[in-house]
Amino acid sequence: MPSSPKPAAPRERTTTLTGLIGRITALALIAAAAVYLIPLLITFKMWLWLAIVVVSVLAAFLLYSTKRFIPGKYLFPGTFFLAIFLIVPIILTIQTSFTNFGDGFRGTKEEAISTITNNSIQQTKDSPLYNLSVGTKESAAEGPFALFLVDPATGKALRGADGETVTEAGSDVTVEDGFVTKADGYTILSAQQVNDAYKKIEALNVMASGDTVIKAQGVRAAFEGTRSMVYDKASDTITATVPDPNTGAPTSVVYSVQKVGKSDFFVADDGTKLAQSWKQNVGLENYKRLFTDSSIGKQFFKAFLWTVVFAFGSVLLSFLVGFFLALTLNDDRVRGKKLYRSFLLLPYAVPGFISLLVWSNFYNKDFGLINQTLHLSIPWFSDPTMAKIAILLTNTWMGFPYMFIVCTGALQSIAGDVKEAAKMDGANGWQTTTRVTAPLLLVAVAPLLVSSFAFNFNNFNAIQLLTGGGPFGADEYTRGGTDILISMIYRIAFGGSGADYGFASAVSVILFIITGLLAAIQFRATKALEDIN
Repeated sequence: MPSSPKPAAPRERTTTLTGLIGRITALALIAAAAVYLIPLLITFKMWLWLAIVVVSVLAAFLLYSTKRFIPGKYLFPGTFFLAIFLIVPIILTIQTSFTNFGDGFRGTKEEAISTITNNSIQQTKDSPLYNLSVGTKESAAEGPFALFLVDPATGKALRGADGETVTEAGSDVTVEDGFVTKADGYTILSAQQVNDAYKKIEALNVMASGDTVIKAQGVRAAFEGTRSMVYDKASDTITATVPDPNTGAPTSVVYSVQKVGKSDFFVADDGTKLAQSWKQNVGLENYKRLFTDSSIGKQFFKAFLWTVVFAFGSVLLSFLVGFFLALTLNDDRVRGKKLYRSFLLLPYAVPGFISLLVWSNFYNKDFGLINQTLHLSIPWFSDPTMAKIAILLTNTWMGFPYMFIVCTGALQSIAGDVKEAAKMDGANGWQTTTRVTAPLLLVAVAPLLVSSFAFNFNNFNAIQLLTGGGPFGADEYTRGGTDILISMIYRIAFGGSGADYGFASAVSVILFIITGLLAAIQFRATKALEDIN
C-alpha cells in the first residue's frame, strides 16, 4: 500500500510566521521614525512634511497590519516615493514662487530684527573686557555653546548662553591663569576649535544687563557692548542712535516698516532703508516681473529660443547619427558587427560629466586638440555662435550611442518579409529605408524621442560643464550666450548678482508648464504613427 504524502502545513506556518515577524519589524521601524521626526517637524513648523509623515504612517499601518487592501499594498510604495520626490518638490517650488525668498530675505521678521539689532552692538571706550573660554555639552563644531568669562580686574568667573543673562559661575568651574579651564558637564574648547566654530560663537548674544550684551572678540576675549539699534514692538519700529554729523551729539533715527519694490523694509523718514529684510509673500510679483520687465523678458525669450533649438537639434542630430549607424550595422553583409557596436557604445559608457570636461579642453582656442590638430584658431567659447555649435557637436557625440541602441533594437524587430515585399514592388534601397523602414521604426522610438527632447530641454550639465553658460556680455550675470532656461534659472538663484530663489522658482514653474505643453503636443503628434501598424 503506497504511503501518503506528508502534509505541508509546517512550512506554511513557518512562512506565515516569518512574514508576520517581517511586518511587525517594518511597522515598528516606521513607528520609531515617526516618533523621532514628528517632534522635530513641529519644532521647526514644517507643516507640509508633518502632514506627509502622519498620512504615510497611518496608511502604512492601515495597509500592512491586516490582510485586506491587497491592491493598496502594492500601490503604496510607488505612490509614496512619487509624492516625496516629485509632487512635494513641485508644491514647494510653486509656494516659493509667490515669495521674495533670496539673499536678504531668508528668515522671519523676528529673525531679521534680531540680526539688525545684534549687528548694531558696539564696543565703547569704557566697555568691560573679559577673558573668554567656550564650552559645550554636545558637538565642538555645532554647539550649542556657552561662554565662560573671567573679569581680569576681580577674577570673578561668569557663565552665559545665547539669549540668556550672564550669571556668576559657582565652584563647579576651574580657573587657571585668568581663564576657565574646566567646567562640570562641559567640554572646554581649544583655541583651534573656537576658531573653527567662530562664526557660530561670534553670533552668540549673552545679556549682561537690560541694555548691554557680551560678544566674543577673537578666540580668547569678549567685550560688553551696547546696541545702537533697538526694536519697539508696540510701534513696530527700530530706533537707531547715531552721532549728529555736525555736532557729534547722539541723535535718534526711527525706521518704520515700509514697502520698497515688492518687499517690506525698515525705512527712515529720509528714505534710507536697512539692508536686512525677511521672507514675505509677494503674490504674483515674481511672475509680473518676468512678463513686464523688458530686460528680463528679452533674456527669457532668447533663452527659450536657444533652448528649443538646443533640445531639437540634439535629438535630431543624435537620432540621425544613431539611426545611420544602426542601419549600417544591421546589414548581414557587415563582418565584425559585435566589435563595431562595442566601440560605438564607448561614449555611452563614460560618465557624462567626465566627457563634458574632456571636451571642454578639446575646444580650448590655444591648446585644444581640435584647433591644434586642424591648425585652426576658432574661438569656440568666446564667440556665442561657435559656442552653440560646440555644445551641439558634443551633445550629439554623447547622445548618439543611446539612439544607436534604440534603433538597433527597433530594426531587429521589423520583419524581413516587409523589406522583401517592398523590393518586389520595385522599391530601391533608399525608398525602402525612407518609406518602409523609417516609418515602422518611428512607431517604436517616437515616445523615446519625445522623452529625449524633454531631457535635453532641461539638460543643465551639458551647458554648465562645457561652457558655464558663457560667453557673457559686459555686466551680464542673468544669462550667458549659451544659457538655456534651466541654466538661466540656476544663474538667477545662485548667480553673481545675488540669490533670488523666489524669482527663480517662478521661472521654474513657467518652464515646467512649457515643457509639459511641448511634451503633450509631441505625444499627440506621435499618435499619427499608430495608423502605420
